[in-house]
Amino acid sequence: MTFQPGQSTKLRRGGVLIGARRIWRENRRKRLQAPPPTLRNRILDGIPGALMWVSFILVIAGTVFAPVVVFTVAASIGAYMALRMAAAGVANLLGVRHIRRWEATDWRAQYLRQRRADSLRWEDVRHLVIIPNYKEDITVLRATLERLAASPLAREQIIIALAMEASDPNAASTAATLRTEFEGRFLAIHATLHPRGIVGEVAGKSSNVAWAAKHVQKMLCEDTGMCLDHTVITVSDADSILHPRYLEALTCQFATTSHRMSAIWQAPIRYNGNVWDVHPALAIVQAYSAAWELAYLAGSWWQGLPISTYSLSLRLAHDVGYWDTDVIAEDWHMFIKCYFGRKGLLQIEPIYLPFSAYSVTGDGFIDSCRNRYNQTLRHAWGAKEMGYTIRLMMERPIPFHRALRVFLRVSHDNLMAGAGWMIMTVGTQLPLILNPGLFLGRIFSPEFLIIQGALVTVAAMGMLFYWIDLKMRPPRSHPWRLGEVVLTGGSFIALGILVLILVALPAIEAQTRLMLGVSLEYKVARKV
Repeated sequence: MTFQPGQSTKLRRGGVLIGARRIWRENRRKRLQAPPPTLRNRILDGIPGALMWVSFILVIAGTVFAPVVVFTVAASIGAYMALRMAAAGVANLLGVRHIRRWEATDWRAQYLRQRRADSLRWEDVRHLVIIPNYKEDITVLRATLERLAASPLAREQIIIALAMEASDPNAASTAATLRTEFEGRFLAIHATLHPRGIVGEVAGKSSNVAWAAKHVQKMLCEDTGMCLDHTVITVSDADSILHPRYLEALTCQFATTSHRMSAIWQAPIRYNGNVWDVHPALAIVQAYSAAWELAYLAGSWWQGLPISTYSLSLRLAHDVGYWDTDVIAEDWHMFIKCYFGRKGLLQIEPIYLPFSAYSVTGDGFIDSCRNRYNQTLRHAWGAKEMGYTIRLMMERPIPFHRALRVFLRVSHDNLMAGAGWMIMTVGTQLPLILNPGLFLGRIFSPEFLIIQGALVTVAAMGMLFYWIDLKMRPPRSHPWRLGEVVLTGGSFIALGILVLILVALPAIEAQTRLMLGVSLEYKVARKV
């Protein structure tokens, strides 16, 4: 059996949706509880938090007994971060050039230029787009599907899987409404209902994607004969609006590359979905986040990692056992799992066609900060991946230099957000506060000059990041108001405080929770 464009995709009784409800009811009756984590995993999860608090204690003790040493170490870390910011600025400029070139490319013609004897036919590539969501506003999902339906590949090559959660009381009705609206505009559109209460699972995106991928794969490959090797999965957040040419570019790359089974494709993220509705004082934080993601893709000197919305072959996902169900966030975790599953030969392949995501909003500044904090806290739970990488290094040995490369990349951001931030900020401020006389004669010392240079570099790169973000935003729906201009300008002055509240503190809380074994409740960030 093969798909025909526009064919009906109503699920038969006992199919994906009905089967999920049955399992949900059985699990609820049994009141299944997830087993506690093993002692080894508890220890590994606690490494980032332990290092952070040990760093804090050492900084406090060092301020008393060796303040100059503490100040020098902290200044050195600050200089290192400033150099990274400068490198990120260069990478962003390169990334913008790549984006402009990719947007001007005819990808069907590019496929004809790149294809070789072992390339897939363009028409044979199938796209399975999984859209996990939980209590997401239907208007957000509708916008995501509208963009996908506008692709010239939609009716012939794109299959949609709406990955719904059974704990969402409106899940079934939302899925039914969207399937009715979009039926006939895709090769097929399915809905899965991920049951709650499955033993060993953690509620979140990863378990939902795993459920949807396994069930839709079984339906498509066993019932219709669709080929695993010709299918590429795109995991799309509910609010991700893909670039109009993304799936065409992905088709070209997937069909022509010789390592399609050992690659994950990633596009730059831009928080443009509702950018003009975000509180003006917080727009700089979103620009900062987007700039770093573009830098990691465009800077060949860094190891890229997937974020939010990415693509990989269905064969790769199948071979590694799909997404794990005992984690909240799945992007880094799935990369690490695939990396070790492919013995370190996995590559991140950039697709320089940005996708648009929604920024966190709220009723006023305080509520926006609260919602942003909760979102960052959930993202910072990715500190678990440091322990997960160590575990795989012990269980699935691969060449050491390959394991070390991904371990250093995963560990770096988590350690700098925790221990590094603690040393850099407390270590540069506390010695001055407790020992002012000691430093009065050292204001022109190398340490002070390094700090001043780092501050200037960070400020310059912050302005560059914001300028690039402004250039890539959609047109404003209304003119600038004086209050918005003042708040936006003030955000540059208050950037250090904003980073402390919205980036550093949630990272510290997440790492402390992991160290103490305190779980995190999954919360959906408000975006509309």
